[in-house]
Amino acid sequence: MPPKIRVLIADDHRLFAEALEAILAADKRIEIVGRAANGEEAVGLAVALKPDVILMDIAMPKLDGLEAVRLIRDKQPAAVILMLTGSNSRTDVDRARVSGAAGYVTKDLIASELIEAIVGAAD
Repeated sequence: MPPKIRVLIADDHRLFAEALEAILAADKRIEIVGRAANGEEAVGLAVALKPDVILMDIAMPKLDGLEAVRLIRDKQPAAVILMLTGSNSRTDVDRARVSGAAGYVTKDLIASELIEAIVGAAD
């Protein structure tokens, strides 16, 4: 069996992050290595834990997700970061790509698309 995909969740909504962790933990290909509640914590954990995939909310306290992505990409150019958001506006998608995100998943599609997005991004 191939090694598990190590995932860091960065989302300031605790209940959403816990639900997301439960969904992902049910997949044997994925291991949750950490959870950040704000952008600053996400940068620190990304550098310390070196996850394979980082799930990053756009709107977070202390440091928004887009700036956190830029900082992580500076420190870990190979980081694979998927943006999570409730918005599917074209502007947000474009801003996520410019910041260095590898992909963009809206929170309403989490259960149906996120696991495959993670597995695809990690390949």
